[in-house]
Amino acid sequence: QVQLVESGGGSVQAGGSLRLSCAASGYIYFVVYRCMGWFRQAPGKEREGVAALGRDDTTTYADSVKGRFTISKDYAKNTVYLQVNSLNSEDTAMYYCAAAESSTCGSNWPDPRRYNFWGQGTQVTVSS
Repeated sequence: QVQLVESGGGSVQAGGSLRLSCAASGYIYFVVYRCMGWFRQAPGKEREGVAALGRDDTTTYADSVKGRFTISKDYAKNTVYLQVNSLNSEDTAMYYCAAAESSTCGSNWPDPRRYNFWGQGTQVTVSS
């Protein structure tokens, strides 16, 4: 049984940074072979794709976070990270990591329906 567990969220002031982690368990090198994505959902809003990372280390980002967020993975730790910098109030949301069955992310990477495995989320709150 694969599990994804996020951590690293918290409350920060505008302009601050956090590093979110998504640790996979139950399947060795799980994050290596799949398209891994980070999503966020603010109250009253739809879940939004933030970043994705394919098996070949190709990365892609939502326009709203380009230049501020960085997705990466650690093979040995079976963990995917999301470094979030220059945070603003619009970044306040619950952040989720997810894994797709495919190894490539493709142009429809922001579609949550592509992803089969989800973590429970970690809250990021940015105060001005």
